[in-house]
Amino acid sequence: MDALLEARCLTVRLGEREIVRGVDLVLRPGDLLAVAGPNGAGKTTLLRALAGVLPAADGEILLDGRPLRARSRREIARILAYLPQETWTPFSVSVADVVALGRYAHVGPLRPLGAEDRRVCLRAMEQADVAHLARRALPSLSGGERRRVFLARAIAQQARVLVLDEPTSALDVGHALDTIRLLAGLARDGRAVLFSLHDLALALRGPTGAVLLDRGRVVAAGDPAATLTGPAAEAAFGVPLSVTGPPFAVVPGDVRRQSVSD
Repeated sequence: MDALLEARCLTVRLGEREIVRGVDLVLRPGDLLAVAGPNGAGKTTLLRALAGVLPAADGEILLDGRPLRARSRREIARILAYLPQETWTPFSVSVADVVALGRYAHVGPLRPLGAEDRRVCLRAMEQADVAHLARRALPSLSGGERRRVFLARAIAQQARVLVLDEPTSALDVGHALDTIRLLAGLARDGRAVLFSLHDLALALRGPTGAVLLDRGRVVAAGDPAATLTGPAAEAAFGVPLSVTGPPFAVVPGDVRRQSVSD
């Protein structure tokens, strides 16, 4: 199956510093790929580059078989939806209006939404569990609620590729698990989903694969449990990790040993 998003020996610099170094990555329809790593590993920089927000210093990014740099912003937005880690708006807009922004790659910024666009937006809000907040002003929401609103905006874009930076941040445990199930469902429907996370246990709840970054490099990739509990993960995080369960969780190995001895 052809790749929808591919990085080939990707290097990204911020100023004089190399933040991402020589990363190879392939995302195909049906993939739900989790990107993990310690603080400062380069996860956000990698995702920003894959979404076309940051330029590549070296290497190449292909989006649906064509170089990302050769596509216009509107072309990219029709194929790839990006949820940044930091989401903010200076205006007191409604939730419904924020989600509607996801349709402008298709209808254009100056044209009104049609009936089908409104249906897509409503469905996206339902999937992200924010339909009941549609008329609320964005600044009146909690951090977790705002996170789900911007996830709904990305879903409303109906892009074949979703690149999501910490989509579960600020979410309670129930909504975090619901988000992973939602992303897994989108992947089963043929979309390609790449997301970063800090809660390693969530990588065991649906992703088809995982990538471990450390100091800007991919140091392990493949099965989520093996990737996030192997020697590379211990070196990256500075502690041995193991899987417990069910319910499954990734925990520091020394904590697990202590609880067993107790």
